[in-house]
Amino acid sequence: MKRVIAIADRAASLSLKLLVALNVLFFLSFLAMLLVATSRAHAEIPACTGTDMLSALRDADPAAYRKAEAAAAATPNGKGLLWKLEKPGETPSYLFGTMHMTDPRVTTLPPAARKAYDAAGTIVIETTEVLDEQKMMAALFKEPDLMMFTDGTTLSSLLSADDAAAVNKALDSRGIPPATVAKMKPWMLSAMIALPACELARKAGGAPVLDVKLAEDAKASGKSVEGLETVADQLRAMASLPLAFHMKGLVDTLKLGDKVNDINETMIVLYQRGDTGMFWPLFRAAMPAEQDDPAGYAAFEEAMITSRNKVMVDHAAPILAKGNAFIAVGALHLPGANGLVEDFRKAGYTVTAIN
Repeated sequence: MKRVIAIADRAASLSLKLLVALNVLFFLSFLAMLLVATSRAHAEIPACTGTDMLSALRDADPAAYRKAEAAAAATPNGKGLLWKLEKPGETPSYLFGTMHMTDPRVTTLPPAARKAYDAAGTIVIETTEVLDEQKMMAALFKEPDLMMFTDGTTLSSLLSADDAAAVNKALDSRGIPPATVAKMKPWMLSAMIALPACELARKAGGAPVLDVKLAEDAKASGKSVEGLETVADQLRAMASLPLAFHMKGLVDTLKLGDKVNDINETMIVLYQRGDTGMFWPLFRAAMPAEQDDPAGYAAFEEAMITSRNKVMVDHAAPILAKGNAFIAVGALHLPGANGLVEDFRKAGYTVTAIN
């Protein structure tokens, strides 16, 4: 429990929520790595470290653990990564929750998901742009202000001297020269800082995140590959939120220090269990300051999850009408009253969890 309390003492819950969201919901860490030439690209990948916070909480504070479990159980559709989508007149398709990470525990599909993936004729991911890096970057450079400050602003100019020093120290420890990211928007930098050293090294070395691996394998086997949005769509949603919100998230994430290893390990454990409804309850239980910025995170959730879910359902409709599709999107898009599972039900589909 001391480890959990230490995290609570050192950072606000906003940083935890952003960290979880960055690794589960968005391709930003993948994109950020393309913008930074890192010396670790061909270096030996360090061992992953981190302690499962779920186990720590269960052992040290059973009451808090039970409260988190109850909250997770009350989350609509909070259990399960694979869901069958059925509608009269259409060949059934599947919806699968992913993490945008390279960890082998994540990139190895569970047996039921592997079976559905292998049988599918069309594989759908959030954006197919990640399969053609040059084309994606060319498109994004048409809107450079989504990634970089295009005026005289720098990250350091928006930070106190102490926070700027902390940013530079964190970057140096990851092998990223601070000067190379001085003009980078805070959401891009947060995506890199949120990664453990082992994950950062794997991505820098070219290891594909799960979604990209699914799409690349599909293309290699002759399957059709479709996307539901663009990377620019994701970045525009990020840019729609106040800059102060992102700067606070960046600084608070930095304050986590090496504890990002614990958080990422916990996310992977929960992901392997299919406990998508446990992400937020666990961190609320571990973080007494959970109400630190409820309005800020509510806006974040609306822009980056709820609104995107509705767009994904709309864009998936013609693909699903053709039948036999396997849709793979960030797992946190699935649960909740405004999650994809419920949104597909509202769109007329029978949606069933597959164990």
